[in-house]
Amino acid sequence: MGPNEERCSIAATLDVVGDRWTLLILRDLFRGVRRFSELQSDLGIARNLLTDRLNRLLDHGVVEKVPYQQRPLRCEYRLTRKGADLSASLISLMAWGDRWYADAGAPVELIHDRCGNPIERQPRCPHCDEAVGPGHIRSRPGPGSLAPTGDV
Repeated sequence: MGPNEERCSIAATLDVVGDRWTLLILRDLFRGVRRFSELQSDLGIARNLLTDRLNRLLDHGVVEKVPYQQRPLRCEYRLTRKGADLSASLISLMAWGDRWYADAGAPVELIHDRCGNPIERQPRCPHCDEAVGPGHIRSRPGPGSLAPTGDV
């Protein structure tokens, strides 16, 4: 990891969820697929790869194991609050793929369960409540940008 990556939240996030299988596992968990055998079947992933990715998500607190049967003990995987916070990121990746790679139109449409209308993912300014496009986003050092130096 280079010196600029040490302070990059994107690099830190990719260290946890930055491979194809992990993102597809998360997609399935958001869709309600929670049991190991169901994940394996739905994704067509090798058991050892699925085990590895789930253990990584467990280690990072993105998912948790919750028993659904006692004898024999069987568990399912559920998103933690930390994992649920990835929803907007997955929706953004999906929207990008729909725009640039779904020639026949979006294969899946995400809708609001209460009114049935399609949802959007658009950054908004919390101060003025305006939608903010990519050309109007800038960056500046945040509170975590300065590493402690030991100097007082």
